[in-house]
Amino acid sequence: MSLILITAPAVEPISLDEAKAHLRVTGTDDDALIGGFIAAARQNLDGRDGWLGRALMPQTWELRLDAFPAEITVPLPPLREIVSVKYIDLDGAEQTLDPALYQVVAGEPARIVPAHGQVWPSTRRQPDAVRVQFDAGYDDAAAVPAPIKAATLLHVGTLYRDRETVNIGNIVNDLPTFSLLLSPFRVWSFA
Repeated sequence: MSLILITAPAVEPISLDEAKAHLRVTGTDDDALIGGFIAAARQNLDGRDGWLGRALMPQTWELRLDAFPAEITVPLPPLREIVSVKYIDLDGAEQTLDPALYQVVAGEPARIVPAHGQVWPSTRRQPDAVRVQFDAGYDDAAAVPAPIKAATLLHVGTLYRDRETVNIGNIVNDLPTFSLLLSPFRVWSFA
């Protein structure tokens, strides 16, 4: 199984103005720097490699499987839409599965199962024989849960304040606030 990013998020879950208000920055000299910190904070939480295991802003992914399992677990909630389910048939030709032949079961994570009375088609025995393209993420920044946005602002604040990786002569502790805000939204994988 592999997960490939097709289209990255076009916007961030927090705006430059929100971050500057949080940081109490009024000028524009650090706008590019703060914008980079916003992107870095989101990337730390978002997508396949993010701590949350979910998609924050609208983005498109492709899940690749070697064969159809009993049910397909769609990673990176919240699921917005299944774009397509494609597979390589026994003759080696790519086919697109008719959406009437499967059902999307809502949840976090969502699942795809054969529709009532249907079975998955046979596939050629090869890597990535099944490809599910899907859109994931909250509808817009306003739909991102407030605790995730608050934790993102805390992360941006830390990056802005502590621009070096070495801290000599000070006692440094992680604030538990970050994980307390985010833990309810973390998707755990049991693969």
